[in-house]
Amino acid sequence: MKSRVEVKHTKVLSKDYNTLKKLTIAYQRENGEIQTQIREVYDKDSGAAVLLYNSKKNTVILTKQFRIPIYMNEGNRDGMVIEVCAGLLESMTPLECAKKEALEETGYAIVNIVPVFESYMIPGTVTEKVYMFIAEYNEALKVAKGGGLKEEQEEIEVLELDFETAYKMIYSSDIQDAKTIMLLQYLKIQKNCKDNYSK
Repeated sequence: MKSRVEVKHTKVLSKDYNTLKKLTIAYQRENGEIQTQIREVYDKDSGAAVLLYNSKKNTVILTKQFRIPIYMNEGNRDGMVIEVCAGLLESMTPLECAKKEALEETGYAIVNIVPVFESYMIPGTVTEKVYMFIAEYNEALKVAKGGGLKEEQEEIEVLELDFETAYKMIYSSDIQDAKTIMLLQYLKIQKNCKDNYSK
């Protein structure tokens, strides 16, 4: 596929928190035609996300915090969003990042963490890939208060919810974050498969 693409010009439009680039490329279509395309790409570090669940209590840990893009959208003027723990890799492995974010955001030092899938969240404009995990938690793993890092201007509310309650929040639109929906759906499928197998 790379042989069909030639980057002709790259212009950096912004380089602050991440890098916004304007690319001019020559793209060879299936019929051999060379097409010039101009695209803006947000060159963003990849990240990791982890859903904490307790199989005995049938509960999950989620977070609630302010997000400026949500605030800017007319659909949610207070800017608050419910999410799984997540953060940028910043030279860490996805596993290291997931554990770090879980500790910082929720106070749980998770041990049994399972990789489940990887996803490009906005493949049309953003380079970021998110590595998705699930992890068991219990009260013995609660070693800190959580709530995020003050130096990163985080103010995170930790939510412990019954799994079915959290799952229904997808359909009431109380949960609108894509990675959270994907991980809750994944856990729902696993639970259904387990229940069917045990019958």
